[in-house]
Amino acid sequence: MAQLAVNVDHVATLRQARGVTYPEPVAAAIAAETAGADGIVVHLRGDRRHINERDVRLLRKIVQTRLILEMAASNEMLGIALDIKPDIVTLVPETKEEISTEGGLDLITHKNHIRETVSTLKNAGIDVCIFIDPAFDQIQIAHKIDADMIEIHTGAFCDATTIAQKQKEFSKIVDAAKIGTRLNLEVNAGHGICYNSIKAFKGLSEIKEFSIGHSIVARSILTGMEQAVRDMKQLINAL
Repeated sequence: MAQLAVNVDHVATLRQARGVTYPEPVAAAIAAETAGADGIVVHLRGDRRHINERDVRLLRKIVQTRLILEMAASNEMLGIALDIKPDIVTLVPETKEEISTEGGLDLITHKNHIRETVSTLKNAGIDVCIFIDPAFDQIQIAHKIDADMIEIHTGAFCDATTIAQKQKEFSKIVDAAKIGTRLNLEVNAGHGICYNSIKAFKGLSEIKEFSIGHSIVARSILTGMEQAVRDMKQLINAL
């Protein structure tokens, strides 16, 4: 049965919109775990546009499941990760202009640098996931540089506007999940998944965890975080 990692970044986004101290992403994480989340995800960006170091340090103290830190493979972030020691680091691409992560990490271009980052993190006892597009060459490199797991970028599928586009993009996800599994990588999936698109993953047992944030936080405004997480967990359990 697949698990659910809840990303609470957008709680911090709402906080930053007014430059105040609330809503509290740490409180959201507690509520998500209470409702059955299997992990908590945060993305600490170089510009600290939403989640900040204070959030990550508090989460490290209170998260009872697994703390998953998304970050760029920069020296600054590597130092923070080695200090805070999250359970898992997910390496992601990062640009200043993007609203949200726009695609997977390009391992073809950055293979050597990412390999060094993976090695340093693993030597510190931190499992490493790499966020990549559903492409064979990217998965193959992730395996060669000794990543523990991959997170398949599902954005193209979730954003597709026609049935043909959705089918094409989903077939890439299916192939990527099967290839990753054959290479003994744990396969996760995330980006843009909502309460409707999650249903498409029924029967794709190769995916071990879904990382979902925006749709859960959006629903929580109307239902509360615990109910929003329970609703998503129920859908995942039915896959």
